[in-house]
Amino acid sequence: MASAISQAIRAICDEKLLTEDAVLEAVESALAAAYRKDFGIRNQNIKSEFDPEKYDGETAGIRIFDVKEVVADMDLPDDYFERFEAAHGGKKPEVGKGKPEEKPIEKETPPQEGTNESDEEEEFVFNPKTMIMLSDAKDIKPDAIEGDEIRVELNIPSAFGRMAAQTAKQVIMQKIREAERNVIYQDFKEREGELMNVTVQRREGRVVLIDLGRATGVILPEDQMENERYFPGTRIKAILREVSMTNKGPEIRLSRSSPGLVAALFAQEIPEIANGVVEIKDIARESGSRTKVAVSTNDDMIDPIGSCIGQRGTRIQTIIRELGGEKVDVVLWSEDEEEYISNSLSPAKVISLELDRAEQLAIVKVLPDQLSLAIGKGGQNVRLAAKLTSWKITVINEEGGEVVADSELGDLTSDTEIKTEQQAEAENKEVQPEEVGSTEEKINTDDATAEENDEVVNNEASEEAKNTESK
Repeated sequence: MASAISQAIRAICDEKLLTEDAVLEAVESALAAAYRKDFGIRNQNIKSEFDPEKYDGETAGIRIFDVKEVVADMDLPDDYFERFEAAHGGKKPEVGKGKPEEKPIEKETPPQEGTNESDEEEEFVFNPKTMIMLSDAKDIKPDAIEGDEIRVELNIPSAFGRMAAQTAKQVIMQKIREAERNVIYQDFKEREGELMNVTVQRREGRVVLIDLGRATGVILPEDQMENERYFPGTRIKAILREVSMTNKGPEIRLSRSSPGLVAALFAQEIPEIANGVVEIKDIARESGSRTKVAVSTNDDMIDPIGSCIGQRGTRIQTIIRELGGEKVDVVLWSEDEEEYISNSLSPAKVISLELDRAEQLAIVKVLPDQLSLAIGKGGQNVRLAAKLTSWKITVINEEGGEVVADSELGDLTSDTEIKTEQQAEAENKEVQPEEVGSTEEKINTDDATAEENDEVVNNEASEEAKNTESK
């Protein structure tokens, strides 16, 4: 029997990845609950010890203890323990002998100030089920002091009954589940911030469930990349964002939208970042669309931007593919704030820059043909530059002097994106409508040659001359 119990405990340890101590603790909690069910007193503080090698199928190998805390001696009323038992489900104290006393019906009165319904419970300052006074404790343990724990071994009258066994089974299952949850929590808690290669399990509404082996993770809507779709069985890379313990067990949150994912991918794909030669200083990200990464190095022989881009862009393209085509700008970090802000607006070229340190504001001037690059689509470039540098940025047209973009207000022009002179000329060449004579017909210069246009005009002029003569 002893070897069978030991084998069963080891099997549970292997299956649930638990320690033997954790399983034994669950068994001991179950035995304490079983004893309390069959032989104990309500709310009694019972603990047990279990030796699987001595267990014989009944009570051998099981020791039960009544555990009490040592407190200072107290002067209690003579009827204190009787009233305590009555208040905690024991035998009610007798009012008197013979015929019960008839009490007149009293009207209910509202409680007075300074009193509450729990006053009766609060008067029980000493709990004889979990406490023992110092003088009584010294009879058991002569050197006992306040705060000590006194353990008195109790006799087990007989084998546990069916109800006690059922209680023990439920407690074991509950304790093992709790131990398993704690192990999973500790395991993943230590891995927060780690890049994980995981499998999509399924979707539940807007939440994506992730298969993590013995646990299930979640990617909440705010942690998902914009316009990215997740299909069951798909392998993706995600950052382990946060692990927290809830009533239902550990909640493991992963993220595809976190800047930490970009940092982890850079460390994975770029050896210079992994070994610390090149350092990522700041990241600003709008997931699914665009990211800016500021890098630096203390080694004059290393080009930090070139190291991140790789030969023919191989390194950065690997990262972009993993991010679903998200654009990634790598800029040079600098201690000089003006230089850093200027770099952050890449690929635009800055003509001049002024800093208002009181307002933490950078006023940037660029040429007209650089405005679209500086602002970006919907003001995205200037917005990301502001996030990257922690400065508010205002973009000004060098020629006109007008403010065309602000990192907080976005693009201030009428169009979503400013067009360069070259873009405007290209669009004008595509379609140029004209009105000819009284026919009010529009002729597209891209679809008709100059000769065809002349012929149309001449024909219309002849028709008008004939009409005049007939009149």
